[in-house]
Amino acid sequence: MADSFLDLGEPPQPPRAEAYRVLARKYRPSNFNELIGQDAMVQTLANAIRRGRLAHAFLLTGVRGVGKTSTARLIAKALNCIGPDGTGGPTIDPCGVCEPCRAIAEGRHIDVIEMDAASHTGVDDVREIIDASRYAAVSARYKIYIIDEVHMLSKNAFNALLKTLEEPPAHVKFLFATTEVNKVPVTVLSRCQRFDLRRIPAEKLAAHFAEVCRLEAVEAEAEALALIARAAEGSARDGLSILDQAIAHAGLEGGGVRADMVREMLGLSDRGATRDLFALVLAGDGPGALAALRRQYDLGVDPLAVLRACLETVHAATLAKVGAAPDAAQPAEERAQLEQWAQGLSFAALHRLWQLLLRGHEEVARAALPIEAAEMALLRVIHAASLPDPADLARQLAGGASAAPAAAPVAPAPAAAPAPTARNALPESFAEVLTLLDAGNRLRLAGTLRVAARVVSYAPGRIVLSSASPLPADLPRELAEALKAITGTAWQVDTADAPGAPTPQEAAAAAQAAELDWVKQQPVVKAALAAFPAAEVIGWEIGQRSVP
Repeated sequence: MADSFLDLGEPPQPPRAEAYRVLARKYRPSNFNELIGQDAMVQTLANAIRRGRLAHAFLLTGVRGVGKTSTARLIAKALNCIGPDGTGGPTIDPCGVCEPCRAIAEGRHIDVIEMDAASHTGVDDVREIIDASRYAAVSARYKIYIIDEVHMLSKNAFNALLKTLEEPPAHVKFLFATTEVNKVPVTVLSRCQRFDLRRIPAEKLAAHFAEVCRLEAVEAEAEALALIARAAEGSARDGLSILDQAIAHAGLEGGGVRADMVREMLGLSDRGATRDLFALVLAGDGPGALAALRRQYDLGVDPLAVLRACLETVHAATLAKVGAAPDAAQPAEERAQLEQWAQGLSFAALHRLWQLLLRGHEEVARAALPIEAAEMALLRVIHAASLPDPADLARQLAGGASAAPAAAPVAPAPAAAPAPTARNALPESFAEVLTLLDAGNRLRLAGTLRVAARVVSYAPGRIVLSSASPLPADLPRELAEALKAITGTAWQVDTADAPGAPTPQEAAAAAQAAELDWVKQQPVVKAALAAFPAAEVIGWEIGQRSVP
């Protein structure tokens, strides 16, 4: 009876689910055609392979995620590929089907050795490489050593490697990858052929992500992919990791990868909300700007991200003012708004906005109370908008306003900004001439005049400058031509051997010094300075005007 027993074995098992591979690994380039954004390097390698001018050591450097290690593996494939029929030689287009290509792609080729220098930093690890390099490759054309993060090697390890690196055996190639090339000794750099892998442009990343979404059968909005590409900062791996996360997030909500979902996931400031906030700042609406900032903060947006978005807006408006080509990823309404701001703001105002927001960004980055620091930064930007231009301050001085602070019993009110000069109307003062040059985008000329020009006499259409102050020889001619081009009227600009008035810069400094003296004489300030002898007045606010 026992002999008739049949052993049917174990019951059938359900098939094992294949382990999920993240997009950054799944879509790693398998040939040079799939390596995006590095065309110059690929062309150089192709020419070197075709002409048989192969270096014995390559150094690949660049920011994270641009393809350094992937490129090293592709070079190993290119040098060891034998073609589908087994008779091929080194090629920039490895076949991917021969045994060396498949073994290198799977990380199992005996003659292609990868080492992580972050965990093998010592001289003993390098000695193993040196000893093994003496022996010929087992099955490949070249024995290749790929050392990732090579800058992590110790000084002794680098020194031990130098001689072999300079004169390696003919069958050995070294491929180094690093994100911090400045930490690699010059003695090593001089023995390698260096390739600097560039950050991948955002538009190329967005196109790559769109293709990945197509292959993954995932719907994604173009704006969402553009946001991911910007957040990746030129790194394909970072971008694919963010896209992986966005796809997983979309799987719960449905509807594909949407721009609003990506913004929420990354904590990015909404571009429309940023434009609204920026418009409130320019309008001087303090309560409205603070409310708009708080709305974004309540939605989970980092205050630092809000200020960074405002900086990007100022930069974009400045580029629009100089006539740079618009970003193709910008929506039409954003482009129209930037054009409007570019027309309404002078270069001086844009530069001041940039400096104030940049200062605020730095303060928020290190602040213990980020949202409060962001609010104070925006209020400073709003109130600084009412500060007079140095030219206007010089005009006030010329009109006798310099004595006001010393005699004023109360805080002096800010002077109203002069009405803009019509194109064909001649300015009534030299200060208005400088304002006219600023508006006409003659910033370099206006800057030189502010620093060096001492006016002997002025009348509309005729300026006499002091020759006692060193001036560029062609400045009178250049000034006359600029004013004629702006006003449509011929100007006469001469020099005279006379001392002339203080330069506009000196006049502005004198006005600020006088105002500082007046501030120090105020009872509260005077008492504070007496109580704290080491204290200094580094800024003050008079009415709606603040001085940093």
